[in-house]
Amino acid sequence: MMKKILVLSLVLVAGCKSVDTTQPGVVGVERKQSMLVSSDTVNRSAVKAYAQVLAEAQKKGQLNRDAGQLERVRAIANRLIPQTGAFRADAPGWHWEVNVITSKDVNAWCMPGGKIAFYTGLIEKLQATDAEIAAVMGHEIAHALREHGRERASQAMAQGIGISLVGALLRLPGGAQDLSQTVLDLTFNLPNSRTDEVEADRIGVELAARSGFDPHAAVTLWEKMSKVGGSQPPQFLSTHPSHASRINDLRGNAEKVMPLYESARAKR
Repeated sequence: MMKKILVLSLVLVAGCKSVDTTQPGVVGVERKQSMLVSSDTVNRSAVKAYAQVLAEAQKKGQLNRDAGQLERVRAIANRLIPQTGAFRADAPGWHWEVNVITSKDVNAWCMPGGKIAFYTGLIEKLQATDAEIAAVMGHEIAHALREHGRERASQAMAQGIGISLVGALLRLPGGAQDLSQTVLDLTFNLPNSRTDEVEADRIGVELAARSGFDPHAAVTLWEKMSKVGGSQPPQFLSTHPSHASRINDLRGNAEKVMPLYESARAKR
């Protein structure tokens, strides 16, 4: 048993890489991240997980029911996606997908590799402006750019939480690994860390500004979020806690990227 534990420890240490997933941008996100899982493995698994979610929504008649809403959300995404190159050169070339799911949930997410879903509840209950939709989408895209899902999967493996994944790592070649269930868990069940949220807030604000959306919309969006549902916060806020310090951070970074917003607006 001790020999197996030693081998496993050596595998984990040898496979761990410290990486810079993104450029710092004007907002200055510069934290190095430790990764045990490859981007290719996580992204392939995200493709499978995303297809499962869309298939379930399609089966329930909830996928892209409103052509106008879908066009609106995709138009906003099409302005944001080219600006991801400011943080990582490969991102504009990802196989991005954007879909709208009819649901009362106030929610949105972006899986690794650029697989985005927006819920109609977020748009309708908040009466979200284009800039506020861009604020949410920029935040979720930022999680994908920073590869927070890959980082959290790596942390789970290192801490022994995902022991079945470690077994898969030891038994299977890299290309055969399927982490689609883990991607689903990370998307829907497991909260992001405070550090992840701050990074996504800051990068999201800058993405919005570079795309010509008022970055201050992130503040109004979070204020609206906190008022929805009374004592029962919306699902989006269950993993995205809203505090005064967070609002202040958003305001400060919105001011910091205002020159980018003004420049982008002048070009439109």
